[in-house]
Amino acid sequence: MDDLEALDHLHDGGDYRRLAERTANPVVLRELARCGYPFVWHAIAANPATPGDVLAGLADRRHTPWNDNRLLLLLAEHPATVGEALDRVYDAVTRQLAAGHRPYAAVLALARRPDLPGDRARGLGPLPGASARLRRGITRELAARPGG
Repeated sequence: MDDLEALDHLHDGGDYRRLAERTANPVVLRELARCGYPFVWHAIAANPATPGDVLAGLADRRHTPWNDNRLLLLLAEHPATVGEALDRVYDAVTRQLAAGHRPYAAVLALARRPDLPGDRARGLGPLPGASARLRRGITRELAARPGG
């Protein structure tokens, strides 16, 4: 049975997660991203075959602060998070910081990305949910970039 057919035979969250981890089919990944299981969103965000448009859509998904912060970290680290997807992840991280949910690992992952301008990464530091330690981490990550 191919992955497209497998969509018709999913019985529980574990089935969804296993399919999300193994498939490279963008149609299947798009369909799986519609489910309500945050651990499936995590599996999709960790899958290297996930296309940017799916990653962009996941940036707006919310469940609990822990699940949201984990998802944002995975999205910030994904190599296909570029362009609109990167902007949406950045905006989601900004909202989470402002809400006090502390997506610190995602902030540092964004600061490591050479395709995110340094001034945008620095802009996360003064937000209400950012700590002095996070601001130092942003500075450290920016300095560690090639040419930083």
